[in-house]
Amino acid sequence: MKPPEIVNATQAELDELLAKAKPTFSAEQYLLLERVFGTFVYVMLSLQNAKTSIKRFQRMLFGQRTEHKRNVLERAAQADQSGESDALDADPVSALPGVVPVPRPPQSGHGRNAAQAYSGAPVVQCDHPDLDSGDRCPQCDKGRVYDSPPRSIVKVVGQAPLGATVYKLQRLRCRLCDTVFTAPLPAAVASLPKYDSSCASMIALLRYGNGMPHFRLEGLQASLYVPLPDATQWDIVSRAVPAPRAVFQALIVQAAQAPLLHSDDTPMKVLSLMAQRAKAEADGVKPAAKAINTSGIVAVVQEGGKPHKVVLFFTGHAHAGKNMERVLAHRAQELAPAMQMSDALAANVAGEFKTVLGNCLTHGRRQVADIAEQFPEAARHVIEALAEVYKHDATCRTDKLSAEQRLSFHQQHSKPVMDDLALWMNEQFDKRLVEPNSGLGKALRYLIRHWDELTLFLRKAGAPLDNNLCEQILKRAILHRKASMFYKTLTGAEVGDVYMSLIHTCRLCDVNPFEYLNALQHHAQDVITDAARWLPWNYREQLAAAP
Repeated sequence: MKPPEIVNATQAELDELLAKAKPTFSAEQYLLLERVFGTFVYVMLSLQNAKTSIKRFQRMLFGQRTEHKRNVLERAAQADQSGESDALDADPVSALPGVVPVPRPPQSGHGRNAAQAYSGAPVVQCDHPDLDSGDRCPQCDKGRVYDSPPRSIVKVVGQAPLGATVYKLQRLRCRLCDTVFTAPLPAAVASLPKYDSSCASMIALLRYGNGMPHFRLEGLQASLYVPLPDATQWDIVSRAVPAPRAVFQALIVQAAQAPLLHSDDTPMKVLSLMAQRAKAEADGVKPAAKAINTSGIVAVVQEGGKPHKVVLFFTGHAHAGKNMERVLAHRAQELAPAMQMSDALAANVAGEFKTVLGNCLTHGRRQVADIAEQFPEAARHVIEALAEVYKHDATCRTDKLSAEQRLSFHQQHSKPVMDDLALWMNEQFDKRLVEPNSGLGKALRYLIRHWDELTLFLRKAGAPLDNNLCEQILKRAILHRKASMFYKTLTGAEVGDVYMSLIHTCRLCDVNPFEYLNALQHHAQDVITDAARWLPWNYREQLAAAP
C-alpha cells in the first residue's frame, strides 16, 4: 500500500472546511466529519509533543548536542527534506530557503599550550654560558649582542597526588640494661603531623573540584605504594574544614551585598535524607520535603572597583529560592533589591525575599530549539531574532561598555528586534496560525508568559541575558554527583558544599585553589578570627603582611 501524503493544514483551514461542509451534510454526517478532524488534530499534536519529549529524554540520557543556531537550523532543514516534519503548524512546513550546511570553522583552544599557561610552575632562568649583553657578536664579529625576549621551553614530570617520606630512625639498645636510644627526627619535620595540611587541600581539590571520589583516590594511591584509605581521607578533610567554613560564611555575607545573583538547582542524593523519607512513607506519613537538591548561587560582587564572582553551593531539601532567602538575609537594609537571574521555575522565587527578577533567555530559546525539526519556519524566525540580540551583547563585551552604556546599546539595537518578535508571536495566536497545545504553541506561550522577566536586560543596567553562568558552575556539582554518586549524611554534604564553593570561587577569580586552601590551613586561627580578610581576592595581602 502506498503511504499517504502528509497533509499540512492550520486549524483555521480545517475550521473553514467544516464551515463549507456543514450545509451539504446531514447532522450525523457533519458530526462524524467534525470528530474525524478533531481526531486528526489530536493525533498530530500528540505525535509532535511525543517527538519533543523523546528528544528531551535522549538529551537527558546521552547528553545535549550543541544548540548553536547553525546546527539547530541545519537539523530542522534536514528533517523537513526527509519528510519527517509533522503537520498542523502555524505555517506550512517547507524547506528552509537559504539554509545550507556550511563547514565548521576550526575550534579555538585546541593545540599546544603556551608557556604562559604554566603560571603555577617554577621558572628557572638559564643564562648564556659564553655571552653577556654588550659582547661582540661571534658570528659576524662586527655587531654587539643585546637582551631580547627569552625562549621558553616547558618540561613536565609526573608525580603522585600525595607523596610520603619514610624516616627510619636508628635505635641503639644497651645489652646490659636494655635501654633504647632512638635517633631524633630532623628538626624541620619533628613538630609536623603525619598528614601535612596540604593533604587536605589536595584531597578536597580532587574530590570536590574534579569529582574524584575517595575510593578511587585510595586505589590510585595504593597502586603507587603510598596507601591512603578512603576513611582516612574523610578524616583529613573534615578535620581541616573549620577555616574554609569560616570563609564560606564570609562569602555568604559578601554575596548578599551583590547587585546581581544567579541561582539554579540540580538534583542530588543524600543517603540519610533518603532513608528518612523512605521511613516516613513506610509509616504512612507524608514527608515534609521529598526533593533533594544542590542549589548553586553565583553573586557578582564589587569590591575595590573590581567585580568578583562568588560561588555558593547548598545541598539539602531546600530549593534555590529558600537558599536565596538564606543568603539575602544578610543583605544591608539600605541597599536596593538585588537583581536575580534564574529560570522560570517557581522554586527559584519560593522564599521571603525581594529581588528584581530576570528569567533566562536561553531557556526560552531551548523551548523553540526542541521543536525546530517539527516547525522549522517558525523556529528559524525566533532563533534568528534571538541570535541578533546575542550578537549585540557580544559587541558590548568586545567594546567593554559599562552597564549603562550596554543598557543604552540594547535599547537602541535589541529592543526593536524583541518588540517585533513579541508582535509576531501574539499574531500567531490572534490569527489562529498556531495551535496553542502544539509544541510550537507551548514554546511561544512560555516566551509570552515570561516576557517581562526575559527582557529585563532592556530595562535594567547590568541585567544579563541568561543564566548560563550558574548552569556552568552547577556542572561541577553534577560532575561530583556522577563520580561520587551521593553524600552519606548532611554533614558530608555540608563539608562538600564548603570546599566546592571555595574551589570554584577561586577558579572564577583566577586564583590557584590549591595554594589558597593551603594558605587557609597555615593561618587557620587568623582565618577563623577574621575570615573577611582571607577571601580569594584579598588573601595575598594578609600573606604579605604576615611575619
